[in-house]
Amino acid sequence: MACAKVPLDELHVTEPFGPQGKERTLPALHPDRKEERCFLSYKPPPEDGTAALLEEFLENAQFISEDLEWLLALPHDKFWCQVVFDESLQRCLDSYLRHAPRGLDPSGLSSSPAVADMQRNIHRSVFMVFLRMATHKESKENFITPAVFAEIIYNNYLFDIPKILDVCVLFGKGNSQLLHKMIENIFTQQPSYYADLNETIPSISQVFDTILQMCGIQSEDTGTGQPLKLNANKCQTAMTMPEEELADLLLYMCDTCTTIHSFLDIFPEACSTFKEHNFLNRLSSFYEMAVPDLEKAVKKRNFNKSLQEDMWRRISHSRKKMVEIAHLLLQHTCLQPILEGTESMASCVDDLLQNFTAFLQEKRLIMSKFLSKVMVVHVIYDSQDDTRTSYLLQGVESAWECVGKKRSFPSSANHSAGAKSKTGRDLAGAVCTVSAGELESLLCHIRDLLPDLGEGFILACLEEYGYNSELVINNVLEDKLSPSLDKLDRAMARPAKKELPSVLSTRSNAFDDDEFDVFNRDQLDMSRIWKGRRQRESVRATLDDKQHIEEQRERYQAYQTVVDEIPIENDPSRDRDNAFGTYDYDDEYDDTYDVNQIGANDLDEEDELLNRRPFTTPQVLRKGKQAQEDDADEDEEEEDKKDHFVQDPAVLRERAEARRAAMQSRKGYRPPPASHVVGGPRGRGQMQDTVLDRRRKEANKSRGANHNRRTMADRKRNKGMIPS
Repeated sequence: MACAKVPLDELHVTEPFGPQGKERTLPALHPDRKEERCFLSYKPPPEDGTAALLEEFLENAQFISEDLEWLLALPHDKFWCQVVFDESLQRCLDSYLRHAPRGLDPSGLSSSPAVADMQRNIHRSVFMVFLRMATHKESKENFITPAVFAEIIYNNYLFDIPKILDVCVLFGKGNSQLLHKMIENIFTQQPSYYADLNETIPSISQVFDTILQMCGIQSEDTGTGQPLKLNANKCQTAMTMPEEELADLLLYMCDTCTTIHSFLDIFPEACSTFKEHNFLNRLSSFYEMAVPDLEKAVKKRNFNKSLQEDMWRRISHSRKKMVEIAHLLLQHTCLQPILEGTESMASCVDDLLQNFTAFLQEKRLIMSKFLSKVMVVHVIYDSQDDTRTSYLLQGVESAWECVGKKRSFPSSANHSAGAKSKTGRDLAGAVCTVSAGELESLLCHIRDLLPDLGEGFILACLEEYGYNSELVINNVLEDKLSPSLDKLDRAMARPAKKELPSVLSTRSNAFDDDEFDVFNRDQLDMSRIWKGRRQRESVRATLDDKQHIEEQRERYQAYQTVVDEIPIENDPSRDRDNAFGTYDYDDEYDDTYDVNQIGANDLDEEDELLNRRPFTTPQVLRKGKQAQEDDADEDEEEEDKKDHFVQDPAVLRERAEARRAAMQSRKGYRPPPASHVVGGPRGRGQMQDTVLDRRRKEANKSRGANHNRRTMADRKRNKGMIPS
């Protein structure tokens, strides 16, 4: 049995052997102690979701999941025997790293919940196997000597650089700290992996050269000194290459950029190795040369909509990861030593400024997160060469102007003077002169350099110092904040945004508070609301509705009662003049002409002056029989009073036409026969009269109108009327 506190590489175990059960002593790590078990290779979930393919995947995945769970349950010595000597296990793990779906890859996980659960189980089991393989000490009793552990994982290819890169991509989300400890232990115990990484980086750079070559772009860094071939310019470009090749090219670039970013983000210690190969300049050159052509090809070419969206998503993701890779390399190779104040601070500042000087040609890359780094270097490290930083800032500003965006950046000299002469008290109460997007950019720049500060504290500092991010960083690092900021918690969170009042509460409308205002009323009379034509109502029903006539009938009937004579009763108690209210005394009445007898000398009879026009009831208010009688009376009156002096014009025209025809017949004039030139529709044949009329018209059409102008002009010229 195993002894306590003895490393696995020195441990020997005694086990029965053979059919007779004889005991034998073997090292704990021995091929004969390996269990005979065949691990299946992993296959990704089917994309089309066919029932047969899903069943096949679930069956294969179930076997893999059970085998990995069995492996993880083995004791320490049995686990390492299986890992070191079982080749089928290594093929299973390699197949998962190669075929497991990445973040942007289409997969069939959404087709079935069972498929998604099985994929999660395998994903967790594979991660736990790699994590256990990277641990040389599980407990005080179960451990391996570090030197032997380094030889085991290196000589048996349990880990290599491609495997480590794939592990970072697949398991980095949510496990970054655990993966960092795992990879750090591998590189610490076996430094040979640094040499392998040093040999791998040129291959990664070759990937960029291959992409440029496939796009028909000649890179300056890949020049071999040999002359170009005659057909070198005839190679295909991103605009002319086949659709499948372009999709594979974008997938290749996206996978490469994502893998490098995941590895550097989890294991920043590798940034120095990438720096030795001048990888940052190579990356910036590739970004400037390849990304615009690929974006143009995806936008301009006609692809399937789903394919075009997938390609644009991949190229956007690649562009983002390339910028973040450059940010990580600068952060961990230049800025971090500067912020920590190490001995190599001056050289790091010089390296950072050299990198930015090289970036000035790559205008698309410098318009990202790098402006703040230039100013931070100038603030933290009081550079004597202000001209250099001013030159860099002007280059960044010109890069923004090249893409049509105007941005003004403070010069380093002005900044230095402001930082030395102004204090937070002088800048207090500054008004926000930046937009929301620029404010978020300032927050990101400061948090990239000072991640321990809260967004609320950074906002307060920006407001205090006039939204000058460089001045904020300088005062925070030199501990020269104003007293009002010193009292604040540096981890203060960002205050919640005030909710704006709703549009309905601030609106103003002419129909507010009416019977149909649904925003201010809880109940409405739905009987007065309908969509389209009102139900059970037609035009005939509307015309037959005479209710309004009945309402007006009583009003007009009051006018029908006409009082010709006013009876006056012999009642001495009543005033005669005030009978029926016919007389009202008016002190201002003008009675100058009351003695004149108006109409006395006229020839009209007395009865005509006294007679009044009888009242006529409107037709709409008359009843049926009365209305018909009155209409008959009016028709008779109209017939009697009809004016026969103005005759009907149609009758007059008929009479004139008759007289004209009679006159022509007396003179022997025969009217021309009716023409049948128009004829019937095409394709049905024409009558004989139509054919003759058309022929006659064709022969005689030069007699009138403007058809004989040439003939008459020749005639005038022959007679000398027109000079020739």
